[in-house]
Amino acid sequence: MNLLKTGALLFATTSLLLYSCSGSNPVEVKGLAQQTGNLKTAPDFTLKDANGSAVKLSDYRGKVVLLNFWATWCGPCKIEIPWFMEFEKQYKDQGLEVLGIAMDDDGWAAVKPYIAQHKMNYRVVVGDDAVANLYGGIDSLPTTFVINREGKVVDTHVGLIGKDDYITEIKGLLSGANKDAMLRNSGSPAAALLSLGANR
Repeated sequence: MNLLKTGALLFATTSLLLYSCSGSNPVEVKGLAQQTGNLKTAPDFTLKDANGSAVKLSDYRGKVVLLNFWATWCGPCKIEIPWFMEFEKQYKDQGLEVLGIAMDDDGWAAVKPYIAQHKMNYRVVVGDDAVANLYGGIDSLPTTFVINREGKVVDTHVGLIGKDDYITEIKGLLSGANKDAMLRNSGSPAAALLSLGANR
């Protein structure tokens, strides 16, 4: 393999790792056809948080929820976590909830120290294959489901996306804006793709 091919392979591998810890698509937008109103209800589950308290997703009905599957060893997840902490602080009073589902094999042994070290201000639970399967299987981390006040999944982000993309979605959903209009008014590539898919 010549030097040029080696360099190209290294660049491609590094780019993939930057955006997603596994899987083939660093940024994948699912369910474009669902944007016009055929939205799916987010599957309910009950898991324990770091204090041993039960966390049931359906109890968040009436809130906008960022449901984030992540792990302590995932580089792109570590980039997103400070954003989610900001969102939780800035938008909680307006009805936003961030809920993290840690997928570490070591469970709380790995997750509790991470929460404490980074002073995470939103609820975190430890997930398993059962909850991952409810959401179609989680092939890449981070994977974040954006859930509206009615408990419907309005968007799915696989891999690292831009902070501004999240802010656009959060503000639109908190204000009750029409999803299609919100996306058309956003300048992000992901939003443009979603708007295009919605209008087909």
